[in-house]
Amino acid sequence: MNVTRVTFPSGALTGHGRVQAVVPSEAGDVVVLDETPFHPVDHTWPDQPGDAGTLTAADGSVDVDEAVMAAVGDDGAFAIGADIPIKRGGEGWTWLVGHRLLAPAPEWLVPGIEVEATVDAAYRAALSRGHTACHLSSLALDAALADLWRKDVASDPLGHPDFEGRAGQSSRIGSDSAVDEYRLGKSLRKAGFDTAGLADTLAERESSINETLAAWVASGAASRVVTDGPTIVGRRRWECNLPEGLVSFPCGGTHVDSLSAFAAITVVLDLSDPELLVMTTTAVPAA
Repeated sequence: MNVTRVTFPSGALTGHGRVQAVVPSEAGDVVVLDETPFHPVDHTWPDQPGDAGTLTAADGSVDVDEAVMAAVGDDGAFAIGADIPIKRGGEGWTWLVGHRLLAPAPEWLVPGIEVEATVDAAYRAALSRGHTACHLSSLALDAALADLWRKDVASDPLGHPDFEGRAGQSSRIGSDSAVDEYRLGKSLRKAGFDTAGLADTLAERESSINETLAAWVASGAASRVVTDGPTIVGRRRWECNLPEGLVSFPCGGTHVDSLSAFAAITVVLDLSDPELLVMTTTAVPAA
């Protein structure tokens, strides 16, 4: 079996691939292609859901519920999603994209046939807006909290103290939305972050973030995914030409081509738990 080539980093929504395997699974049969435009959910950091869509051949069409990571070990063991025991790209495994079906695979869907793979364009666009908005919100959050640090820490791509990198606990991308959680525990306070100061000025910080996001959306800055190879294990980065400068950091998801895709991006900060900051991001697509 060959490592799966992917075309989603360029924004592709359709393509042709040859079926390499059809693997039965309790959660739904998984079809592995040698090439696909589908973006799969990452098994180690599942922030962005996998694409949905269809696989079509001369004898029919099947619905794909979600694209997932899959891998085959050198010993022949086949693993899907969370059952993969190592991070993407690890040695000793062939890395694949699986397409989990909504119904059992039909008889015509067998290894060797070529199918047309079509991604649900509206869903992909909504997830891409959600993911880009998530990154922008985290950068704006870093900027808004910069004065709360009492010690030197690593910087984010814009030169602000990297609160996201230090405190980030989880991130979930949705359609035109994202929810990020940040742990404000003892280790963060020892690193020099003023958690009490954040609690006292939460509304001001939220307002600052939203002002920054409004300016970035108004800039219509270019946004893109850069990859160093055509396979699913190729390293990928998100880049955006913000007014303050180019930002670039590793990211395996999908993104908009320009911030003109947004009418607005706003966040709400929640500190109901004094040791857990929750940032909810909402994106409004441009008309």
